[in-house]
Amino acid sequence: MERNFFMQTNRIGFSKWSGSDLPFAERLWGNQEVTKYICASGRFSRQDIKNRLNQEITNGETQNIEYLPVFEVTTGKFIGCCGLRPYKEKEYEIGVHMLPEFWGQGYAFEAAAAIIQYAFSELNAQKLFAGHNPNNISSRKLLNKLGFIYIGDEFYPPTGLYHPSYELDPVDISQ
Repeated sequence: MERNFFMQTNRIGFSKWSGSDLPFAERLWGNQEVTKYICASGRFSRQDIKNRLNQEITNGETQNIEYLPVFEVTTGKFIGCCGLRPYKEKEYEIGVHMLPEFWGQGYAFEAAAAIIQYAFSELNAQKLFAGHNPNNISSRKLLNKLGFIYIGDEFYPPTGLYHPSYELDPVDISQ
């Protein structure tokens, strides 16, 4: 199936979720390597996956932001998702969920950098927020590489843990 890309970089295209994307959502959020850091049980049930997909679709329709599904441009392979969700007034939370076979290849950085550019240039975001499970060292490294500044730990109800939390504003990336 040919995807229409909302936005793209050299290697990846960003689409928008639709109801017919449940197989992609199941492949991503049904993978325990992906979900082990984003919920307390470490895995999403089939209903959790449907709920997450529906939430992303709703965010896209009502707020024009979502964790967008991401695909390789040349092969069309589904990689994962990266995008934004509401956080505070003129501040969005950025997130990246990638399938394990695409880890360590720069896709998460490339996707997040494109979303950061979009947030500041198109949405006029004043700040971006990000957090990660304290056990997810790769996410910490990614946020540091992207220029996010550590602001403290914040309780994250889905995991029941305090997550290291970060902010990024346009001044941080222009230096």
